Amino acid sequence: MDSPSETSDTNKVAVKSSVLESFRAIGLSGIRIHKEDLRKKLAMPQYLRLAMRECIRLQDTAAGESRFIRDEGDEEIKAPETPMVVFINPRSGGRHGPMLKEMLQKFLSEEQVLDLSDVKPHEFVRYGLGCLDTLATIGDNVAKETRERIRIMVAGGDGTVGWVLGCLGELNLQGRESIPPVGIIPLGTGNDLSRSFGWGGSFPFAWKSAIRRTLHRASTGPICRLDSWRVLLSMPEGTTVKAPHALKPSEEFSLDEGLEVEGELPERVRCYEGVFYNYFSIGMDAQVAYGFHHLRNEKPYLAQGPISNKIIYSGYSCTQGWFFTPCSGDPSLRGLKNILQIYVKKVNSTEWEQVPVPTSVRAIVALNLHSYGSGRNPWGNPKPEYLEKKGFVEAHVDDGLLEIFGLKQGWHASFVMVELISAKHIAQAAAIRLEVRGGEWRNAYMQVDGEPWKQPLNKEYSTFVEIQRVPFHSIMIGGGH
Repeated sequence: MDSPSETSDTNKVAVKSSVLESFRAIGLSGIRIHKEDLRKKLAMPQYLRLAMRECIRLQDTAAGESRFIRDEGDEEIKAPETPMVVFINPRSGGRHGPMLKEMLQKFLSEEQVLDLSDVKPHEFVRYGLGCLDTLATIGDNVAKETRERIRIMVAGGDGTVGWVLGCLGELNLQGRESIPPVGIIPLGTGNDLSRSFGWGGSFPFAWKSAIRRTLHRASTGPICRLDSWRVLLSMPEGTTVKAPHALKPSEEFSLDEGLEVEGELPERVRCYEGVFYNYFSIGMDAQVAYGFHHLRNEKPYLAQGPISNKIIYSGYSCTQGWFFTPCSGDPSLRGLKNILQIYVKKVNSTEWEQVPVPTSVRAIVALNLHSYGSGRNPWGNPKPEYLEKKGFVEAHVDDGLLEIFGLKQGWHASFVMVELISAKHIAQAAAIRLEVRGGEWRNAYMQVDGEPWKQPLNKEYSTFVEIQRVPFHSIMIGGGH
């Protein structure tokens, strides 16, 4: 006779198997999802998959033309209803990333599931989609329809999703229609982009059928739009800064001459630019994030997954003075003393307007999404009468506006993050310019979408940050709830 523990284990396995079987055929709202029907809907014809792989491998959009030669009967080949390509960051999601990659490749194909350590998003955009464009121009209607219908899923964190969206932005700049919409399999720590578009804060690894349900949602989800924001950073030449991956060196950009500048401008400047989708921040929150990232890089064994990351981050923030500076340090350090001026362009206005920096604020955040810091909404849901009084409008991810708010000491930020109170509302803006200068602090801490850096400051010349909306939307897939 089995022991009680063995019987219990057997029952658990039986229950789990029963749950698995029940989920295999049921999707959202009771919709039956049959494996072969879904695969037929998503899988590209083999000749197209191989042609795209060849073009990416050789980095030549014409390398796939030889695949256009078909055998007899190939005229029956049709474009799938919703061709799907999945990018996966195997380093995201802890040990689950490689397992998810293997399961996705078995369900779709190796050619349609791209490992980001092997194929970069810009290579897929230039050569993979370029292959379909090339075949379409020589009369391949299957390639043409596949190109028009293709959708992309990204398995990773917010940074990975932003990387893919940024590369797809090349299509807008080149006038290469259409732009594939992007859905998300959340494998990161915060997953705020994923939460904002209904894909949730984490992926349910307990059931293999979650993959099938997710791909079904990706094939049927509505198309949504997302604002993206270009951040320009200008500093005196000679400034040494270790910029994050999101910012790349760029040519000099000219500041709006209609705005006043503290002191003189340097003769030569060093510039960086990049794009963000969630937020830009300056101040204590970026300083804590900067220290946490360095701690995690030096001691990676401390952070093995999203939960441990959050615990360590919370503990680290307590050691950085955000909570205790008002009691133990110089009260003047409570404010952002290095910010000289903030200008914004407000709702329905093309004129710059200066906004004051509250003396109590130790961090300023310009937020694009409704989700920040793993699902929190620090802007809150202001009532219509409050919005009217402040000259604000209801916040949306595609309204061309950033919500600018301040966080005070750590206690205030903690109450904001558990949504007991709203953050300190400062402005809504269609464009922002910050001017910072060395003084009481020799460095400023900044971050974009979770990538922090330490910005050295010059006492003689100012450093400028300008944020302008990218003139086209990113295209997303709504995942529902």
